[in-house]
Amino acid sequence: MANQIEKLNTIAPGDIEKVNTLTDAQIEKINTLEFTGTIYTVATGGTITTDGDYKVHTFNSSGTFEITTLGTDAVVQYLVVAGGASGGCYEGGGGGAGGYRTATGMSVSATSYSVTVGGGGASQTSSGKGNTGSNSVFNSITSAGGGGGGQQNDAPKAAENGGSGGGGTAYGSSPNQNGGSGNTPSTSPSQGNDGGDAPGGGNHGAGGGGAGAAGGNSNSSVGGAGGAGTASSITGSSVTRGGGGGGATRGATQGAGGSGGGGAAGMGSAAVAGTANTGGGGGGSGYPSGVDSGAGGSGVAIIRYLFQ
Repeated sequence: MANQIEKLNTIAPGDIEKVNTLTDAQIEKINTLEFTGTIYTVATGGTITTDGDYKVHTFNSSGTFEITTLGTDAVVQYLVVAGGASGGCYEGGGGGAGGYRTATGMSVSATSYSVTVGGGGASQTSSGKGNTGSNSVFNSITSAGGGGGGQQNDAPKAAENGGSGGGGTAYGSSPNQNGGSGNTPSTSPSQGNDGGDAPGGGNHGAGGGGAGAAGGNSNSSVGGAGGAGTASSITGSSVTRGGGGGGATRGATQGAGGSGGGGAAGMGSAAVAGTANTGGGGGGSGYPSGVDSGAGGSGVAIIRYLFQ
């Protein structure tokens, strides 16, 4: 019920700590009028933890965030990360990280909100470019799935655009395939970065873009590193998410995964998958055929609000 008292001896209810030694939470009525003081949000859904005066709902899979009591401030903070993409095959590019969007002050209502947590793109099992990750959604916020890493060899396939773009590839004298674009679809603020490029001859893949940095370029000796992710303390502890996948090369050094869950490239053995619930991109796979690329990591949605 709304507070029916505007002021008590010229003091607003929100500024009153005690009346006759009682706190506002202990006072129901004054002369039959409601005295509610500050109202705090109450909600259900996801895995619920606390950080000081804040409650945190973490969705590692899709679900429902339901506000049963709307607080006086009626706002939440959010982090929405989409699923990362898988890497490409045949010295393929790394997968792009899932789109990464976070902000404070989102207005909410006392209602149920569907939360969608995007899955990572499936690995490739012998040839082909990486598979794009799936979108994550909360309220008006949609984070785009990461773009798949490119494939080289005798039928090169270009890297995909996405929240962060997949890494490009190069194959001998064939036209080089540059990295995919990040921040697709375009939003403000940005949700990701471009995949790296693969200039020059040789057989190599660039790194997938990350939430915090573009993917690294590659050459005939070195696969491109995945772009770095971005750190957030929305849960109360700093965690980096949204790293891009590393690109593979027929040279000596395979591309490392970007910080924040990006998977490393593999040569002669399966590449590393992006870490679950970080939106990390999977690593590209090397020669020969039949070597799996790294799958993309699933996304996450986290909601935080004042509860006391």
